Amino acid sequence: MNLHYKTYGTGTPLIILHGLFGSLDNWATLSKAFGKHCKVFALDQRNHGRSPHSNTFNYEVMASDLDAFMQQHGIHSACVLGHSMGGKTAMQFALTYQEKTDKLIVVDVAPKTYDRRHDEILDALSSLDLSLYSARRKVDEALATMIPDVAVRQFLLKNLRRSESGAFTWKINLGIIKKHYSEIADRPPAAGRVFMQPTLFIKGERSSYIGEHDHRIIMGLFPRATIVTVEGAGHWVHADAPQQLTRIVLDFLGASQ
Repeated sequence: MNLHYKTYGTGTPLIILHGLFGSLDNWATLSKAFGKHCKVFALDQRNHGRSPHSNTFNYEVMASDLDAFMQQHGIHSACVLGHSMGGKTAMQFALTYQEKTDKLIVVDVAPKTYDRRHDEILDALSSLDLSLYSARRKVDEALATMIPDVAVRQFLLKNLRRSESGAFTWKINLGIIKKHYSEIADRPPAAGRVFMQPTLFIKGERSSYIGEHDHRIIMGLFPRATIVTVEGAGHWVHADAPQQLTRIVLDFLGASQ
């Protein structure tokens, strides 16, 4: 699996993993900011962005993708940052490949089972026959009846692209994501080990993804973890408070600003 990626800057490696329905482009602004202090590798995970599609989709295989990526690029160890689904991939990687993870940064997700928060989105996207639409605006209007939140629709529509024939298609592997969604939402990272390196969990103040009752679970798997709340931010912390998140991450990495 040759993952699509972009690099920024030089120095200590920092790998960034996006969330469900996302891509490395969601982290472009922060990747550039981090790239002033370290060498950033922003990745598209399998079945997302410009990375290959696969019929297999779970955290074990995505952690293995990251291990293979590091081997391909001669990265012996790195700091790993992941948001939401990417955060669970990052946790799985750290627990499986502890010797290759210098520091772990998890943005607004806990190592636990979640309810099925994305079924409405998956159903909405799957219900569209993209061959019926010639303009992005028309796709947005069709989605609006099922997904009224403008910001969510704009985020999802970043996955829309035109094929060589000019027809719209999804960048994400929608059918496989929907088929294996329970392996993403329902399952926590498979443990078996405890990660003993420095770890930072970043929570959005307005997000419900990390609750007070999750702190015990976090500390059980990541005993050197620090949990920080970003005021005013929701689940998309990197979009809601990019400057504050940048400062928190760079302070944790020990990078001077």
